Amino acid sequence: MKATGIVRRIDDLGRIVIPKEIRRTLRIKEGDPLEIYTDREGEVIFKKYSPIGELQAFAAEYADTLQKTSSMPIFICDRDEIIAVSGASKKEYLDRRISKGLEEIVESRSLYVRSSGKEAVAVTNDGGSHYVNCAMPILSEGDVIGCVVSAHQFDAPSTGRISEETETKLIQTAGMFLGRQMES
Repeated sequence: MKATGIVRRIDDLGRIVIPKEIRRTLRIKEGDPLEIYTDREGEVIFKKYSPIGELQAFAAEYADTLQKTSSMPIFICDRDEIIAVSGASKKEYLDRRISKGLEEIVESRSLYVRSSGKEAVAVTNDGGSHYVNCAMPILSEGDVIGCVVSAHQFDAPSTGRISEETETKLIQTAGMFLGRQMES
């Protein structure tokens, strides 16, 4: 755990203010849910809650199925990081922070399809070798909880791919399906 040197007192209602610098670094916004843990040494740990993280094993299987169907790399993310990968290096992408561009796609709450001439949006914050081709935010009970992404590799030939229309329908259906899974 990283020490920040910041000390805060608990108020009379049991509240504590998380410093702005920490909220900005961890992308914690007003209204974001946090999980609270304790460990054996008596430390209290706050972790940004990811509802889709509960479906991580299911999301991984679903990504594998989509990848086998489409022959394209598939990424499933929550609002902050990649939680499932198929067709690309898990070591390179799993648990990595999503790019600012992908974050904007997620927050748009609507289907994204890259058109020719548009600048490529990297999948992760630290670049990586894949860019977003099609993405569908996952909505559950009106809240954005993540995104399903089909990607292409930078500088890779585009042979053997499914049609753009089929890709769009697959990703759109996947996003809607995962949203329904969260609701049930």
